[in-house]
Formats: sequence, C-alpha cells, structure tokens
Amino acid sequence: MAKAKNPITLSREFGVDQRVLSRVGVLDVTLAIDTKLFIDPLLLSQSRHPEINTQALQEYHSHFDIIIRLLANSRSEGDAAWKAAEKKLAFPEINGTCLGYGAGSIHGSGFGPKLTNRVLRVAAQIVDIGVRDPDLFAAMALFESDIGPDRISDMATNIIFSALSKFNSRVLAELELTGMSFHSGCFLVNPYEEKPTPIILVPTDILRDLPVAHDWDSVADAARRNEELRNKVNQYVASIWLKKTKRDKSRLKSQALTNREAFETLLQAIKSVPAHPYDVASDPEGVIAWATKGEEFADNYPLKLSKKSTASLGDVFDLVREIVFQFRHLVENHGLNKELYRSDRTPRHESTAQRLFFAVAYAYCRANDVDISPEIDTGNGKIDFKLSRGFDDRVLVEIKLSTNPNVLSGYQTQLEVYKAAEETLKAIYLVIDVGSMGRKEAALIKTRNDAAKRREPLSDLEFVDGTIKPSASKR
Repeated sequence: MAKAKNPITLSREFGVDQRVLSRVGVLDVTLAIDTKLFIDPLLLSQSRHPEINTQALQEYHSHFDIIIRLLANSRSEGDAAWKAAEKKLAFPEINGTCLGYGAGSIHGSGFGPKLTNRVLRVAAQIVDIGVRDPDLFAAMALFESDIGPDRISDMATNIIFSALSKFNSRVLAELELTGMSFHSGCFLVNPYEEKPTPIILVPTDILRDLPVAHDWDSVADAARRNEELRNKVNQYVASIWLKKTKRDKSRLKSQALTNREAFETLLQAIKSVPAHPYDVASDPEGVIAWATKGEEFADNYPLKLSKKSTASLGDVFDLVREIVFQFRHLVENHGLNKELYRSDRTPRHESTAQRLFFAVAYAYCRANDVDISPEIDTGNGKIDFKLSRGFDDRVLVEIKLSTNPNVLSGYQTQLEVYKAAEETLKAIYLVIDVGSMGRKEAALIKTRNDAAKRREPLSDLEFVDGTIKPSASKR
C-alpha cells in the first residue's frame, strides 16, 4: 500500500475556494489520505443533486431488484441464476473517492470471492423467507462483522458509478476544471498516485461518518422512540438491544432470518433513523478540517528548524523533537487543543490527533526545506519521519490519547519494536492528556525507567496537556 506523502486537499491542489466547493456540494477531500466518511445508500433519495436523487437511486434499486429476482429463481447453489446473481454482487475495489479507513492511501475495499459468496448465501435465505426490499443488502452490515462502512460505501460507488460520473462532469464544468477520461467518465487526475487514478468527486449530502445500516446505536435509539416499532423489535429481534459483540451479531442474524416479519422489522428500524448526512460545515468528528487546521497553525506560528550539512539519525531525531515540542506548544498555549474535542467537549477519535500532528509536522518540514518525508499510518497510530538516505534512518512518532485503554501496552510494544531494530531507528511516544489519564502517566514513566535500568533501548516518552482550560478570567 502506498503511504501518504502529504496532507494536501482538493481545494489547495486545484486552486478552488473551499466556499465554492461547499456551494456546489462537493467534499474537500485530502488527496493522499482517506477521509473517514462513507456513502450511505439510504441517503440517495435525500440528495439535492438530480444525478443522485433520481439516476443513482434508480440504479441502486434496479441493481438489487435484479439480484433478488435471480435468487428467487435459483433452485440450487451454483445454477445459472445463482451465478448471474453472484456476478452482480461482485464489487471490485474502487479507487478515487478518497473516502474510507485507508490509513495512508485512498484505495478502497472491494468484495472478494469468499465474502461475495457468503453474502449471497445470506441474501438467498432472506429472499427465501419472502423479503424483496433492495435495502436488505445494506442491512446485512448489522450482523456481518466484515461488511463495514467502507465496503457498503464501495458497494454503492460501484452501483451508482454512472450517476457519479455525470455528477463529476457537471461539477467540473461549474468549477472550470479539466478532467481526464476514466472508465467512460471524466474525472480529475490525482497527482499523488503512481498510476493514473481519478478523483471521484462525491456529493456531501450522501455522506455519513457511519452509514445508518452499520450504526447499531442509532438504529436501536430510533426504534426505542417509536412505541409500535419498539414492540415489534422486542417481539422479533430482541437481541438488537444486547451489547455489541460478535456473538450478539450472530444472534441478531439468527433472529432476523427467522421469518419475513422479523427481517422487515429490522429494516423498518434501520429506515426509521433520521436521514441526516454528516455535518461537513461544523465537522464534529474533525475528519475533514485537520489538514487545513494543521497548516493554519503552522503558518501562524512558524518554526525555524535547525539544519546540518550532513544528516545522521541523531540529526533527524533532533529535528523531530523540535517539531514535537512545537506541537506541544501549539496545543498547550495557542488553542490547537480545541481541535481535539467535539462541540460537547468529549474527545474526538485518536486518529484526529494523529492527523493534526501529521499536518503540522509536514507544514514545518516543507517551510524549512527539510529533507524529511512524513508517512502516516492511522490504522495503527504511527507517524513515521524517514530520512531520504534510506529506510534505516527513520524516526517514529506514535501518538496516543490518555483515553486510550492501551496506552501502557502500546508503549511496551513499541519498546519491543525498538529493541528489535536496535540502532536502526529512534522513536518518540507522545501521549496527549484529554482526560481519564488516571495512573497511566506514572505507569508509563515507571516502564521507561525500568527499561533504562536494564539498559534496554527505549522510546522517548513525551506528554502534552490537551485538556480544555477555563478562560483566564475564570482561572
């Protein structure tokens, strides 16, 4: 998997005002790192764009209507009707939407043969009990653990690709941008991919941070608010109230497939969730603004990095420490800590902090013409700084929030990685206090000191106070 080299956004790369993108209803994505939003098929009918609310919706329903009819006509697994349905359910990986969980890339998650066959078997069971609703496929995400929001999104992208192509052609004309032909459509070209890859512009009003059909809590909450539906849920799929575990998902699946009424109750609960897209303007989870915010803070508070004519691993480490200390300064003294929280002052996801650090670090490196290429991998929480001399001269910065229950074990694991690498790398373990620190700080320091006494290689341990302070007048 290619890793991100920079956090540049669509608006910056192509010189388009963010307000213009907002007006035409297009997401301002980062071009090398996935934005953690997803196309929710249940939002298609709500879109203000005719290509989506008419053509895409029709394409989506028609696609699954055909699969349902094929499964209804299939007499045995592997017959002609079954194989035709299987072909319609094989969704290849889609590259170019810049959406999903891809840590350091924009590549999607397709349906492989095994997953396709498993989904097809479950769908056949659902059709056998008399369900004919095309949305049954999205509903499977509630009880199939490996059908996540990224796969639902890629599934939808495959099906409505023609409509998205028309949407892109219209929007590019409005923005006065020139595209290139990909798959019978016209799209912008992503300059940060090794192979020619389209940038598939996606309407903001069909995006959610978690598709409804995957959001167990929202479905349960919506069902609780409707007495009639609550009674039906309790009657047919009571395990939807249980704690979210793999066992409970399996139990829900068994109950949902009992009869037509049970599954249609589940579908009704899903559809009763208010159909609201992600609030792009306020960005409550910080999944969009991190790149722009990080650059803004770096520009407003410039840092002159020390440079040496001959760079060694120690020199790179010193540069990274300067960036870490400046990041701490921005968080503790200049308000960057506000980006770590939602409007209700609950901490955002750890990946927001990781990406903010990445954006700040990249801006400082670029401004100082420092020959360091940051690479991000938010899947496991690591951000690498690699000297161009080669793989061996690199500094790792791993960021954890104090709310993470694995803060201590994460440090211990990194120590093991450090020991295995011996002198080939250095590392900084950066813990940001956003509450619930408890005794974690003392335990981390003890772990570090114990390793030092044993003369074992160890990561530097740094803490940042990211808590929200009262205003000066209230202190």
